Amino acid sequence: MSLRSRLPVGAVPLACVAWLSWSACEPKDTSSAEWRLAAGDGASNKYSTAHQITPDNVKSLEEAWSWTSPDEAIVREINKDGVKIWPHAYETTPLMVGGVLYASTSLSQVAAVDATTGQTLWVYDPKSYLAEDGKSVAFPPNFGFVARGVAYWEDGEDKRIFFGTGNAQLLALDIHGRLISGFGNGGRIDLKQGLRRPAAAKFYSVTSPPMVCGDTVVVGSSILDFPLVPEMPPGDVRGFDARTGQLRWTFHTVPQAGEFGTDTWKNGSWKTFGGANVWQTMSCDPELGNVYLPVSTPANDYYGGARQGDNLFADSVVALNASTGERIWHYQMTHHGLWDYDPPAAPTLVDIRVGGRPVKALAQVSKQGMVFVLDRVTGQPIWPIEERPVPASTVPGEHASPTQPFPTRPAPVDRQGLTEDALIDFTPELRQQALAAVKPYDYGPIYTPPSVDNSLLGGKKGSIALPGNLGGSSWSGAAFHPDKGILFVPSVTRPVTLSLTLFLGAGYAGSVAPITLPNGLPITKPPYGRVTAIDLNTGEHRWQTPIGRGPVDHPALKDLHLSGLGWPRRSFVLATKDLLFVAQEGIVTRRQQQPSTFTSVYEVQNSEAYLWAFDPDRGTMLSETPMAAGNASGSPMTYVANGRQFIVLPVGGGGQPAKLVAFALP
Repeated sequence: MSLRSRLPVGAVPLACVAWLSWSACEPKDTSSAEWRLAAGDGASNKYSTAHQITPDNVKSLEEAWSWTSPDEAIVREINKDGVKIWPHAYETTPLMVGGVLYASTSLSQVAAVDATTGQTLWVYDPKSYLAEDGKSVAFPPNFGFVARGVAYWEDGEDKRIFFGTGNAQLLALDIHGRLISGFGNGGRIDLKQGLRRPAAAKFYSVTSPPMVCGDTVVVGSSILDFPLVPEMPPGDVRGFDARTGQLRWTFHTVPQAGEFGTDTWKNGSWKTFGGANVWQTMSCDPELGNVYLPVSTPANDYYGGARQGDNLFADSVVALNASTGERIWHYQMTHHGLWDYDPPAAPTLVDIRVGGRPVKALAQVSKQGMVFVLDRVTGQPIWPIEERPVPASTVPGEHASPTQPFPTRPAPVDRQGLTEDALIDFTPELRQQALAAVKPYDYGPIYTPPSVDNSLLGGKKGSIALPGNLGGSSWSGAAFHPDKGILFVPSVTRPVTLSLTLFLGAGYAGSVAPITLPNGLPITKPPYGRVTAIDLNTGEHRWQTPIGRGPVDHPALKDLHLSGLGWPRRSFVLATKDLLFVAQEGIVTRRQQQPSTFTSVYEVQNSEAYLWAFDPDRGTMLSETPMAAGNASGSPMTYVANGRQFIVLPVGGGGQPAKLVAFALP
């Protein structure tokens, strides 16, 4: 079998009756009342049939309550003599089951909150933010103190909350906030145990909620992408029994001796390379019994000279049998990744009609602004995906893939590749500034590889990637309206520079940085942040709209009377029966870095904080509700409690008060 063909291997679907949990078989419809998984359901649709809030009354939305994270008191106490702890943006999306919200916090606490009033019911604190001495602060690697949510599972009266901590513990709590003694070691599993490279465990963490598929708890990891030691942790994905915590299976995202795909890691590089982890959320199809993994780029993100080949299963969607861990199929979206173009969000599982026939499909958004639509049973593309030639690398020892896959439909949702025609041109002066800003770099079509910084020798400083690694789609993911067949995809036009530097004895190391005009304006034409609506029955775009006013008040633009430029910042979407809700993060900047764990610490500033509502069919804005507590820092969710529909968003973190804020009709 040719690896280029990406042909799947066969699967035997599992009957729903073999799956005992409610989350798998769904014997009752609570889609309008509850929110049982991080993205609403196992399909990661971010959709609810709740319709108390309508186009006619959405302008009346108001803040119903706010809840302050218990992290705030801990941070104040620890930092009273100086800053020792700095949580990341508060990125959790809570669950709602039985009138109770279950939320994680940035410091890896778990809280239960009354869904109607916002009152705290209980808090469980594993103190994972402390080092082994129980006193000093232990920063998790990569992004530091960040957690995006918890998972819920039930079997009759057995109801559990599963959660991965910053120090890589998998916890099982009952719905009263108590560790379940029969799970793992007294309610805990140390995920650093059992790693194939235990010496690198200090670079291993968990930031996203597990996916409970049937009665298997599937757990990924957050791993630093830069190879600080010769053998970094691999991104193995593991499945644990939801009742006992017993390890059921391990899937090697970097295949090992005798496994399928090792020949795509030349010169035995599969023995030492790490990364290729699943740091994002996952999706589950309980009817098929499959869990779908968005697998990230291996280390080093920007140089692969020592890992020649396509590097399966990196930068791929992989479908596994959730009970056994058997690989059903895979599809690689970037060969031999050099751009940090890992799939950034859970695949969205969609039931559509293509050419008059029903199709169980999967839509995977990407940082490069593409949407890959595959048959989720077989892994075959719904519409042709072409292998097209891309630029070769100029870096010594690098062997970039000569081709990359390009979907023929849907069309890209954002700008791809940089040309002079794409540069800002509101005024001749801005145009010249943009030309001067990009002149020191190599640039061209998408997949232009990173290049060496030869500026000291009179050469280029590196290359420009558009979208960059924080552009295109992000971990905020997409939303899907099943009745309309529309996929709503947020994206950001955010170019970056990719520069490689030679380190003696260690090959090349890459660095990435945003590129703007000297005055801070983007170098390209708008829109800078947008949502694109795609009809997945046809693969055609329905509409596209900027999100936010954008930098219209900038001194260089304020006299031009511009509007609707959109902000180059992450947007979060939520679809309901009649509305599309969108919220946007604030201005995020790097504050400092913790050298011991290579942890990035970020600061958040609020800017144009609204909850917007759009017509899902046309993309016209219907309302904008001010968010007094600040910009959204994670995805919104909705539910009905005591006959009232609520929309809840996380805000804050990064130096701002971390809260959950609920909106409802008066």
